[in-house]
Amino acid sequence: MTVETEAGRLKTEADEPGWEVDPDDEWGVAVITTVGRQLKLRREAVGMRAGEFGRTVGYGEDMVYKIEGGKRIPRQEYLDRADEVLDAGGLISAAWEDVKKVRYPRKVRELGKMEGRAVEIGLYECNIVPGLLQTPDHVRAVIGAAQPPYSSDDVERMVAARLARQSVFERDPAPSIHFVVEEAPLRRQVGGTMVWQQQLQHLLEVARLNNVTLQVMPTNTEAHPGLDGRIELLKFADGTAAGRADGRFNGRPVADLKQLRILELQYGTIRAQALPPRESLAFIETLLGER
Repeated sequence: MTVETEAGRLKTEADEPGWEVDPDDEWGVAVITTVGRQLKLRREAVGMRAGEFGRTVGYGEDMVYKIEGGKRIPRQEYLDRADEVLDAGGLISAAWEDVKKVRYPRKVRELGKMEGRAVEIGLYECNIVPGLLQTPDHVRAVIGAAQPPYSSDDVERMVAARLARQSVFERDPAPSIHFVVEEAPLRRQVGGTMVWQQQLQHLLEVARLNNVTLQVMPTNTEAHPGLDGRIELLKFADGTAAGRADGRFNGRPVADLKQLRILELQYGTIRAQALPPRESLAFIETLLGER
């Protein structure tokens, strides 16, 4: 049976915007090139031309060539259908585990890898609820507010990428995680009252984990080193560390000891000025009570 779009035509690039491969993402290019090559070899091995294969899986011939040439990221349903048509016994479908990571922006993947290795994470956010603490509905509302708007596919891809970072809470042993969040984004009812309430409840739940510390920076405090933007510090089991700050070193990750000392000084000052953890939880509970 031929799988086609609702309009009865074969899918083209216009139907799937945002599935291009980032040419600067070397790992992503390698993954998609390898998958594309395997798809082409298997298609040719069964004697199918690109046009015939495309009609069978519901895609235009040009899209088939671009996927096989490593120029487009195949969807999961494309791989599943190709696996069925080419009788690959699940090998093509299994490629989705790597392919789906290419859909995540490279910077998000790199950050997720670093957070996944860290034994201690320190994070300050001034404008938003930290991504590690966002609920799915909150993430979707934040990303959906972008202008110009993203396509629905891109929104879901970015939501999945952000939520994937939260697997850090499932690690065993768990890392020690410290958050400092400004008061203003906690008061902003992103996604509406219900989504906002659920987000605050989620903050309270995570903050009560024995490996998590959450502090709130009140709006009526003095100026502090975080006014330039986000700061993150990561420490690893081998004694090394890495960090980044929006207002320092062009926002790039740093590992130099001298630069790390600057970030540690900034973050330490921020923590000292923020409300203590117990008072911070009480503050969030008060926000919930004000609704």
